[in-house]
Amino acid sequence: MGCCDGGGHRRTALLFLAAAVAACVAAAAAQEPNTDAYFVSGFFSKLGRPAPSSSGASGVCSWPGVSCDGEGRVVAFSAAGMGLAGAIPEDTVGKLARLQALDLSGNRLTALPNDLWELGASLRALNLSGNAIRGALPNNVGNFALLQVLDVSHNAFTGALPQALGSIAGLQVLNASHNQFQGQVPSAVVFGCGNLVAMDLSGNALDGDLPDLSPLRSLAYLNLSGNRLGGSVVGAFQEQLRVIDLCNNRFSGLNFSSGYAGSALVYLDLSGNELLGEFNIAGRFRNLRHVNLAHNQLSNANLLVSMGEISELEYVNLSSTGLHGQIPPQFSSRLVGLKVLDLSRNNISGVVPDMSSLRLRVLDLSVNNLTGEIPVELVKKLASMDRFNFSYNNLTVCASELSPEAFAAAFAKSRNDCPIAVNPDSIKKSRGKRKGMKLALAVVLSLFFSVLGLLCLAVACRRRRKRCDTLPVVKQVSFKEEPAVSGPFAFQADSTTWVADVKVATSVPVVIFEKPLLSFTFADLLAATSNFDRGTLLAEGRFGPVYRGFLPGGIQVAVKVLVHGSVMEDQDAARELERLGRIKHPNLVPLTGYCLAGDQRIAIYEYMENGNLHNLLHDLPLGVQMTEDWSRDTWEDNVDGVATEIITPEGTATWMFRHKIALGAARALAFLHHGCIPQIVHRDVKASSIYFDCAMEPRLSDFGLSMIAGTSIDNDLLHHSPGYTPPEFSISENAMATAKSDVYSFGVVLFELVTGKKPLGDEYPDQKEASLVNWARAMVKANLGSSIIDPKIRDTGLERQMEEALRIAYLCTAELPSKRPAMQQIVGLLKDIEPKVAEQH
Repeated sequence: MGCCDGGGHRRTALLFLAAAVAACVAAAAAQEPNTDAYFVSGFFSKLGRPAPSSSGASGVCSWPGVSCDGEGRVVAFSAAGMGLAGAIPEDTVGKLARLQALDLSGNRLTALPNDLWELGASLRALNLSGNAIRGALPNNVGNFALLQVLDVSHNAFTGALPQALGSIAGLQVLNASHNQFQGQVPSAVVFGCGNLVAMDLSGNALDGDLPDLSPLRSLAYLNLSGNRLGGSVVGAFQEQLRVIDLCNNRFSGLNFSSGYAGSALVYLDLSGNELLGEFNIAGRFRNLRHVNLAHNQLSNANLLVSMGEISELEYVNLSSTGLHGQIPPQFSSRLVGLKVLDLSRNNISGVVPDMSSLRLRVLDLSVNNLTGEIPVELVKKLASMDRFNFSYNNLTVCASELSPEAFAAAFAKSRNDCPIAVNPDSIKKSRGKRKGMKLALAVVLSLFFSVLGLLCLAVACRRRRKRCDTLPVVKQVSFKEEPAVSGPFAFQADSTTWVADVKVATSVPVVIFEKPLLSFTFADLLAATSNFDRGTLLAEGRFGPVYRGFLPGGIQVAVKVLVHGSVMEDQDAARELERLGRIKHPNLVPLTGYCLAGDQRIAIYEYMENGNLHNLLHDLPLGVQMTEDWSRDTWEDNVDGVATEIITPEGTATWMFRHKIALGAARALAFLHHGCIPQIVHRDVKASSIYFDCAMEPRLSDFGLSMIAGTSIDNDLLHHSPGYTPPEFSISENAMATAKSDVYSFGVVLFELVTGKKPLGDEYPDQKEASLVNWARAMVKANLGSSIIDPKIRDTGLERQMEEALRIAYLCTAELPSKRPAMQQIVGLLKDIEPKVAEQH
């Protein structure tokens, strides 16, 4: 027994010794230079993290996130979501000679190592998504000849997508979404990456036209949403594609190639573009399940009929597309899988068909011209839906199971047609109550005549008081202090007095287009603007005062009170405001809602954070507000007491930024003139009507208000602002504002952008001219345009582009309206001289 025990101890000691030796060997291997273990260990240590501990003789191959081949060489490495921060260190992962898959996603890495491109002989999948990597994606990416998956999404890459991507012939997945890439979709990718299956370039700043994607015969998933791409969408519609997302761009062409059937397409999103005309889907898209065309200007009445033939549809959003016609009854019989239907903010007429047989979760038919009674079976189905809205139609409905609040939110402007229920018990008890009724009636009558006498006495006292007053006084009613006081509510701005003839503030609704389920009232407007206090007054424009306010829920708005008289009835004014609310364009200040307070029309706009063009061009200090200025020109933000500029990366005092403003304003006017039916003439294009949103995108304000705010004899509203008025208005008193008069005013703005001069009252060197137009036109005609370029931008771009912009302004300000180009032509001319990053000095 003793000998056996001794042998057992020896064997245990030998096993322990062997394990220790193996551990030492593994540890030594990890420290040995130029090994995979050394490079992986160095990756963690250089980023301030300890390397994983080894377990057994396998060493690095047993570490989490590491996979090896049969020879113990690292072929896959993942350090995703580990909170790593800083630049990817040199001489680490870039030295793993057999690495096939690298995943560093979900960290805070900021830069790529120079030796990363040495992995070209082996790397097949690279995932760098969800980091903070900045700068350009170098052409060295083309070294990855075997790469199949490239994901650099959700970083801060800038510049153009490298053409070298086209040399990766085997690339199947390309995801560069949510960066700051600029320029066009690389043609080299289209022609070189024939095996591409999925391409996601969404959320960048890509521009130009969409190339023909027909060479990408394997492409099934395409997402180019959230860019600035324009032109026609025809190049995207390839037969094999299953997903197409082009939303929130500037596409305008809708044509399909001949023979295109779209039989493979299951997801289509073209919302938020500038698409015009007819969207012909007859005989196409038989397998489509998701379609979103919202916020475009489509014209065909048969779209709903054609849509009803696509039996696989589950999601349909045609909101704000200008649809007319009726909802076809086959929606119920054919679209059996439909879950979401949004036809809001259109011109759809007729009755609401019975869609109770559908499995709808969302139904929005608000803001249309629907009439008649909502089918009872459909009303019963509403309780099982997540969201529904029938507001602002001419409908009748009995929805007795809904609370008054829910009914008001989902059936605004609808008639409640529920019968009044009779309680049988009340009939039996009525005889016993007659004596009490007589006594109650006597008491009520006595009180009524007492109150009537007091009212007569109050009126007499008020008249006597009026005679004693030497000057009329407008009292500003404080809704917060006296919530029980009835109207009318009177308010006084700096130079304007206006009255909202409202008896009870909570009885007047405020319509917010994008949030129809929120029930705001005039009382909320009073609270949002501190009872329209002068402290919230932003400006007093030609249409009336503008106030800044915060509606419940933190919704920041600009509230414009249209104080001028109008001959429009409330119903017509509401319909016109609804129409203006449906007009959406990336370069228009959106009308988000309205309120009809007695005879007063109140327009509610999205608040523009960064001031207007007039203040920007002419260096007005903070707090100096010009006509129609809605903001406080917030060009600075105070962080820990230090003011920092919040401007676009290229800066505001550059030719690129000035051109961006001109092109954005031109696109907005072209849309109003050529994309809206009926055409909208702005009537007051000027520098102070062009605002900047939070992203410093130019947006044109105050379109379409003249009809609502003024009458046909109100010349101040029909004519343009001083300095922007076309010559035909000084020749004839009967001149009317037209699209060509808008063109003239735009030409003045373009002169301002290039010269930096004000339209009137500025110094115009070497000339005795009294206006910018006369001076600038004379200089351009004499081939001296280069001498009048604003010194602030002269050295920030190509001078020939600025001179060409002056010539475009010269064309716009021609004396004869017939000689001025259309806004669509002006957009084309400006795009021809669009500066590129590489052209800037």
